[in-house]
Amino acid sequence: MSNIIFISNARLSFPSLVEPRSSVDTPGAKKKYSVDVIIKQDNPSFAQFMAEVQAVAVAKWGEHANNVLSMIQNDRKLRCYGSGNEKIDKKTFKPYVGYEGMAYISANKEDPPQMIQADGSAVAEGNTMAYQALARKMYGGCYVNIAVRPWTQDNTHGRGIRCDLIAVQFAGDGEAFGEGRADASSMFGQVAAVDAPAPAPSFTGFAVTPSFLSN
Repeated sequence: MSNIIFISNARLSFPSLVEPRSSVDTPGAKKKYSVDVIIKQDNPSFAQFMAEVQAVAVAKWGEHANNVLSMIQNDRKLRCYGSGNEKIDKKTFKPYVGYEGMAYISANKEDPPQMIQADGSAVAEGNTMAYQALARKMYGGCYVNIAVRPWTQDNTHGRGIRCDLIAVQFAGDGEAFGEGRADASSMFGQVAAVDAPAPAPSFTGFAVTPSFLSN
């Protein structure tokens, strides 16, 4: 548990908590539950996270850790953290809303994270309805408390720092990122009352002979 970092009152962005998604369109690509969390660069939790990044790097790469981290720092695709100014919207060529001047951490996992209820207790494993109900409350722009765990990647795909999404708790509403849900209610009025249809005639009491049998 010591390497799990708890971050309180962080802003949620790009959440995929209701169902897992793939970050690429390649057939067969693994689907994961994922989020970005946005926090101030001077937030003590971010300093704690970066200290843990250093620790796992030293544990993995020893005396070469600083050289490897320097390489990772120079390529955003190799790390799960960074300056919000790096997260550029390809449409506006500016940082995504909410990211500018901040720090971010991207976390994901193939298994669903623990969903923490308002009283601090975790939703029971396998209680899909309760999990989904809480997951649907979380949108880009809301505030969450979250637990994450950085780890080192060192495989055929290269070296990097990645982050497991361990648990998440809704902490409060915030201004939604993007356009939010469209509201067209002002275009509608009250539906006029519709007269009930006349009852169909009853044929009880006499037989009806089909025309093709009457000749």
